[in-house]
Amino acid sequence: MSTPSSTEHRIAVVGGGPAAHRLTEALLSRENHRLQISVFSEEGSPPYDRVALSKRFDDPDNALLLGEPELWQDPRVSLYTDTKVVGFDAASRTVTLASGETQNYDDVVLATGSTAPRPPIPGAKSIAVYRTLEDVDWLVDRVSELHDELGRAPHCAVIGGGLLGLEAAGGLAGRGAEVTIVHSRNHLMNAQLDEGGGRTLNRLLTQDGYHLQMGERPQALRINQGGTFGYTLEFSTNADLPCDLVVAAIGISARDELAREGGLQIAEGGGVVIDEKCQTSAEGVWAIGEVASYQGICMGLVAPANAMAEVVADRLCEGEASFTGFDTAAKLKLAGMDVASFGDTFGETSEALEVVYADPAGGIYQKLVVTDDARTLLGGVFVGDAGPYTALRPLLGRELPAEPGAFLSAASGGSSVDLELPDDAQLCACKDVSAGEVRQAVAGEGLPAPCTDMGSVKACTAVGTQCGSCIPVAKKVMETEMTKLGLEISTAMCEHFLQSRTELFEAVRAADLRSFTEIVDRFGSPADSSVNFGCDVCKPAVASMLAAMHDEYILGSGRGGLQDTNDRALANMQKNGTYSVMPRIPAGEITPDKLAVIAEVAQDFGLYTKISAAQRIDLFGARLEQLPRIWKRLVDAGFESGQAYGKALRNVKSCVGSTWCRYGVQDSVGMGIFLENRYKGLRSPHKMKFGVSGCSRECAEARGKDVGVIATSEGWNMYVGGNGGANPTHGQLLAKDLDDDTLVAYIDRYIMYYIRTADRLQRTARWIEDLPGGVDHVYDVVVNDSLGIAGDLEAAIAQHLDRYEDEWAATLRDPEKLRRFRSFVNAPEAPDTDLKYVLERGQIRPATDRERESGDLVLVGPTIPVRQEFQNDSVSTVGERSLR
Repeated sequence: MSTPSSTEHRIAVVGGGPAAHRLTEALLSRENHRLQISVFSEEGSPPYDRVALSKRFDDPDNALLLGEPELWQDPRVSLYTDTKVVGFDAASRTVTLASGETQNYDDVVLATGSTAPRPPIPGAKSIAVYRTLEDVDWLVDRVSELHDELGRAPHCAVIGGGLLGLEAAGGLAGRGAEVTIVHSRNHLMNAQLDEGGGRTLNRLLTQDGYHLQMGERPQALRINQGGTFGYTLEFSTNADLPCDLVVAAIGISARDELAREGGLQIAEGGGVVIDEKCQTSAEGVWAIGEVASYQGICMGLVAPANAMAEVVADRLCEGEASFTGFDTAAKLKLAGMDVASFGDTFGETSEALEVVYADPAGGIYQKLVVTDDARTLLGGVFVGDAGPYTALRPLLGRELPAEPGAFLSAASGGSSVDLELPDDAQLCACKDVSAGEVRQAVAGEGLPAPCTDMGSVKACTAVGTQCGSCIPVAKKVMETEMTKLGLEISTAMCEHFLQSRTELFEAVRAADLRSFTEIVDRFGSPADSSVNFGCDVCKPAVASMLAAMHDEYILGSGRGGLQDTNDRALANMQKNGTYSVMPRIPAGEITPDKLAVIAEVAQDFGLYTKISAAQRIDLFGARLEQLPRIWKRLVDAGFESGQAYGKALRNVKSCVGSTWCRYGVQDSVGMGIFLENRYKGLRSPHKMKFGVSGCSRECAEARGKDVGVIATSEGWNMYVGGNGGANPTHGQLLAKDLDDDTLVAYIDRYIMYYIRTADRLQRTARWIEDLPGGVDHVYDVVVNDSLGIAGDLEAAIAQHLDRYEDEWAATLRDPEKLRRFRSFVNAPEAPDTDLKYVLERGQIRPATDRERESGDLVLVGPTIPVRQEFQNDSVSTVGERSLR
């Protein structure tokens, strides 16, 4: 191993977790070019986000990597993965690796983190833990194996009812397991919630299908020989718990063994003792994160770990920063569970007052802890509705601008008080970003240009780039500052309409307008009174709105000119100017007779065929004038348009389900066919894809779809907001164990709410991200009917079903509609021999010299057909223009 130059400041970081990542990031941000940082990680990947560990359950391919990979490409940084440090010598300032190699350092930072302990009971070796990516991957595989072996949902016991335990329980339940949470106290999250909040959470989880075994620690884990269950968790008082898998998430144990061997001072309860500088008992040795014990406490939260990393980075660069204590704020990451707390949640401050709103039946508990004069905020607890959390947390220790009860949104019917946060109020605890820093970014101080959207503000300040819980309040600070500076916060769809898409949709719906002209006259911008009103932004958007509202023929009544190129041809244009044809094959089920028709059409018209990723058969190479003849044969055979050209439901992907598969627990094909036929032709802000899997093995990849449906032994689990594309996102669990009718009602509400409120060309994943409250808001609207519009949304879908008509069938019935499919103005029925196509595997190649000399018009590829008219002799022809 090479030894750096003696002029460099050599820093060895032992550990490759979030604390090590933040330290490296903080050191490099100070632009000290003398630094040479070596990071040693036992794990095989770069540092990843343990805060988001539960996401790995939904997406086994999600590496959860922190920050940008460029960090580890900086010449001042060397990252060693799969590398264990087995010792260090504070006197000689060296670290020793498991390979026997040593490396010199000037300072060493211990960021070794913690381990997940198992309860000290007989049989503990058979208990799994929840701590790392490997742990989650093992649990996912094991639940799948148990499902296969047992032919039923495996019964899992999770020991520990804190943050990690509940996230583990949620992950296992999402994989189709039946989960019992075992907790030693009588209410969950007792470290973060008072009894009122904890018991409310108990009730919510029970209603959501979890089993709770409270008030006692298990005494032993017995391995059963034979029988229905592989294990029995034994108790002294409570009934014993039969189970197939046991997972422990009972806190953390500081990994201080390296520090012990190095002779550092160790706290009585474990962990390396540090002072306010984060320095240990040895000079040149620092400790950060979960291994560090400050005032006798090791804290398993990311915010204090990041704060320690910033302190050490500052000290190593000759600064004077100090660690001031722990931020214990916590937010539960469990679908459908809105839980958060911060500050003095138990009212332990002398003479503190507690202002509480509780609705046990409704699953709502909100509490603020304030000083005895009811002015200064000391803490808060929110269960069932954590809406005020993000706005109030930055005001911890400050005077409230109104009486405390005004901030309890549940008590005030959802309204909230407008807050003006001081500059030094911390918005983002993970990245230590203040309101003032966000305001400076908006003002463009020291920047090439002002930051006027959340993307640029996040890039400049790092606010919201870790756990993301601060984004709503950061966005509010950004927009308030933009207003003060006279910067426009534009929601206009384009220069022709000052309204946002959502606003225009509701206005057009309320006015029952049916044409672009009517909409322009009523709502168009007065700044543009030209005859050719509209643009490529607003015209297709309005066309989509009208189609979603009225289900009328999309090319009728003057709407053809509003459509995109693909919609105008009712087919997708390809790179060579030809079109593709994709008939709908609901849920992928097709008969041999229909397969034969597709094959005959492909042969007769010389089309290239391919099975698409959407379980459909795509036919490529059709010319515009051929489309009606192709579709005539397909429609006569019972096919309908697959809307592959439209912003609409593309397909519902399904596995074979219980009809054929020995693992299937529900009829995924039948449900897939039903859903595809229900929502086919429904126009939306962007394309939509659904998936239905017949069991938790997830062969239809439903979690990657805008709506994902996964069968359980009790019904259906519904996931929302999954998308593919350039920024793939896995869906989030919205509701579980639904019967058929409830599932369909929830999908009706979800889809129509998306259609009415999303921005143009906004996929469901980004729409949910932009909604205040995210998926929790969607849950409230869809499941709880918080806006009181569930009936209206369902009625809109029912109306679509009544009015739906296949677009190609309607086109073929009307000679006037067919006129738009002429290639030549004077030759509506141009013979196929007019153009000569030279194909190789369905692709157009350049013509040969012999072909050029033959006199035939050859499409030289890749080309775009160009229509040319010669009025003097009343003929039209098609020339060629190379794209090269």
